[in-house]
Amino acid sequence: MDRTGLRERKKARTRRLIADSAASLFAERGYENVSVSDVAREAEVAEQTVYNYFPTKEQLVTDRDEQIQERLCDLIRSRPPHTTPVAAVRDFVLESVAGIRTISPDLWRGELGYLAGISPTVYRLALELTDRQAVALADAIGDSTAVEPEIARLQGIALAGVFQIIITHVAGRTREGLGQVEIADALYPMVENVLDELERWLSPSRLPGGAEH
Repeated sequence: MDRTGLRERKKARTRRLIADSAASLFAERGYENVSVSDVAREAEVAEQTVYNYFPTKEQLVTDRDEQIQERLCDLIRSRPPHTTPVAAVRDFVLESVAGIRTISPDLWRGELGYLAGISPTVYRLALELTDRQAVALADAIGDSTAVEPEIARLQGIALAGVFQIIITHVAGRTREGLGQVEIADALYPMVENVLDELERWLSPSRLPGGAEH
């Protein structure tokens, strides 16, 4: 057996265990009332192990969305020629929204969007995350598209705005008492419409000089 592959799989399992333990505790007690040591005890690992995977407490709640950001950037950089950044990420974004329905209820209450609806601290973290996401997406677009840096920045902000819409909608509907299935059912056509509109805005024929991938 490949020892390197085995180590990587073990590390991935440990990371997932810690993240899921944190989500369960955040759901049960609220973000502000959970410490890193609490997460370590729940996951049955050393506190330093938690810090090895998540250097700050904030990353325990933003980790899944940061992984989504990495996937979006990969999709943009590897997209086929003449494919817009929006088209490259469309299926993944919509699958993520549809997947809200199937998240375990216990873990759902520890998700970023849900916690943002009940915690001002987490809502601030979510907004900061979308700001970082805009920069990362702009870099991915700039690396793979023949557009000026300011246009790449504009497109990155627009795409990150989709996720800000998602988080804001989930937070708002959570405060109203809606369940995750109801939230997903309302959110899916909304996001689909937003992506359609962005595709029209960012199509090559609408960009200065008809710039393409």
